[in-house]
Amino acid sequence: MEYEIVELEEKIVEGINVRTTNQDGKSIQDIGALWQKFYAEGEYNKIENKVNNKAIGLYTEYEGDYTKPYSFIVCSEVDKKSNNMENRIVKVIPKGRYAKFVIIGDVQKSVGEAWGKIWNMNLERKYTCDFEEYQNNTEDMQNQEIHIYIAIK
Repeated sequence: MEYEIVELEEKIVEGINVRTTNQDGKSIQDIGALWQKFYAEGEYNKIENKVNNKAIGLYTEYEGDYTKPYSFIVCSEVDKKSNNMENRIVKVIPKGRYAKFVIIGDVQKSVGEAWGKIWNMNLERKYTCDFEEYQNNTEDMQNQEIHIYIAIK
């Protein structure tokens, strides 16, 4: 799977979170439910200071590697937090080196397949903040452009 090394500036994000694990398919259920809440229950629309229309799926607060519990946050990049923060949190994605993967395809199937490949790659991961950035450049959910960023040493 091809990727490029990029230097990212710090990003401030606002969204909703869940604590989960990749064990026994728990993350698939938890993350799916969180995305549903983000859009169907209007959390996305409550975020006041978005810098763009992209959605982010952020993996952070790892207890070890990808086999251990972590926090997942569905969020948007903001320039400052909203006035009404009910049910939402603000997190900082640190600046630094990231391996950037570009995926085009189904928002669930293609992303899941990409993570399966990333887990088996020999990347010097930091396990600080990894994230998917959904470009939202088409209404077609089977043909989305998604950028996956993996924090590396």
